[in-house]
Amino acid sequence: MTIMSRSPFTDEIEQAKPPRKFSMPHFTYFKGDRDPDRHLKHYRNTMVLYQKKDALMCKIFNTTLQGEAQDWFHTLPPRSIRSFDDLSLVFTKEYSSYCSIKTKSDHLFNVKKNPKESLRDYVKRFKAEKANIVGCNESLTSAAFQKGLQANHPLFREMIMKEDLTLADSFALAEKHALWDEAR
Repeated sequence: MTIMSRSPFTDEIEQAKPPRKFSMPHFTYFKGDRDPDRHLKHYRNTMVLYQKKDALMCKIFNTTLQGEAQDWFHTLPPRSIRSFDDLSLVFTKEYSSYCSIKTKSDHLFNVKKNPKESLRDYVKRFKAEKANIVGCNESLTSAAFQKGLQANHPLFREMIMKEDLTLADSFALAEKHALWDEAR
């Protein structure tokens, strides 16, 4: 009597052997409580030398799961995963509620300097918001930084007098103004 495999992997994946000198890399474990895209990116970056070995990518991925995520993996139907792309798709779909919302550069136009906020704190908060945006457009970011200042702020007035200010130039000017403010 043959016992049917409970593995979610096809027989081809299940029977694949790791390369002879394969050494298990160190992974950050996924417990089901954060962005699955980030976990997949970390996994692919760590397994970059083995990305052409689809079966290995599948089998090792399971070892990066813990807790509820490991439990979820064992609920996948037997023989339902034929490739790492299949596994990535069901994984991302299952944990999509934890995906980070991608913010665009124009979001920075919502960041305004509060009247009672120091210039240094505004710059710090603006930079933190900018850091959350992948592929941030520099000229748009520079315009948003300036727009976040009140029109009567000395930095705003200085910035509108200069042409082709880079973002780095804008931050350098802000630093200079912050030092002036602190010296008063």
